[in-house]
Amino acid sequence: MTDLQIVPYSTSDFNYTLPPELIAQHPAPSRDASDMLVLQRETGDVSHRSVRDFADLLNHGDVVVRNTSRVLKARMFGARENGREAEVLLVHPGSNNTWLAMVHPGGKLKKGRKIFFEEGIELSIVDVVGGGLRKLALKGTDWSDLMDRFGQVPLPPYIERKPEEDDLERYQTIFAKEEGSVAAPTAGLHFTDSLLKDIEDRGAVFADILLHVGPGTFKPVQTEDPAQHVMHAEWYRISKESADVVNSALEAGKRIWAIGTTATRVLETVGKTGTVIPGEGWTDLFISPPFDFRIVGGIFTNFHLPSSTLLMLVCAFGGWENVMGAYNTAVERGYRFYSYGDAMAVF
Repeated sequence: MTDLQIVPYSTSDFNYTLPPELIAQHPAPSRDASDMLVLQRETGDVSHRSVRDFADLLNHGDVVVRNTSRVLKARMFGARENGREAEVLLVHPGSNNTWLAMVHPGGKLKKGRKIFFEEGIELSIVDVVGGGLRKLALKGTDWSDLMDRFGQVPLPPYIERKPEEDDLERYQTIFAKEEGSVAAPTAGLHFTDSLLKDIEDRGAVFADILLHVGPGTFKPVQTEDPAQHVMHAEWYRISKESADVVNSALEAGKRIWAIGTTATRVLETVGKTGTVIPGEGWTDLFISPPFDFRIVGGIFTNFHLPSSTLLMLVCAFGGWENVMGAYNTAVERGYRFYSYGDAMAVF
């Protein structure tokens, strides 16, 4: 199947109809029990497997790149000075022991206002910094204690329930190490120790990267021209060891599999020349059709929101017609969508 549509694309080209009942509200009974749609991008052929079969798609020497970021208990609820509720979503640390955060109601929480938790513990809004963010200072405890005591798992807005005890484990990958994300790198949620062993038994190897997922992952593209969309920057790091693993595999003609859009963006950010350069920094790379992938040869990912930057990335990799057709097939077959939903492998 070939991509017949003339580019550039419009945001509405990435829309599709999703029945609300297909939005997964809870994870599958076990991490690797989800269904997996397999799309071969050269032919457009689609097959239907289980996540437990993912290792079967790999060849000896392929590299599986994982994002080891850990999700913060970043959402919390306090009280405004009038006693009414205030919601805080911590995004990332700022300067001088402050944090940048999104707050609600934003119109009421202006510079100088305070949010109270229990006696002696309060947040002060130091500044309004744009992009919906506030700079917050903390009094009465430290940030780690604040999150431990008052923070909740920041489930995405389309999960229409309060966090439960099970979410503390299931909204975290088993290889998560360093805290910093306000949303899970959800493709990694499917992996189990058993599946990781199957991958190793196939002769594939792992390379770890870090990208702290920000709230921009849920920001819809609100311009009809995707090129006018402003990406929220996210912090990444890739070690020399991981870069060497990827570069050696590329030289040997092996496939680099990115687990999720986060790993994809890091690899293509640091691999613009066709060779991965280790380092750290902020990336605002927006991948949409057409895009010349230099590093990634396979993507394992979840199903994403209509007209989202994440869906645009997958379409750039798999071909617009292929991917949108696969999404329509997934809807027809009753696949489960979004963070706690089923998976898709494209190669």
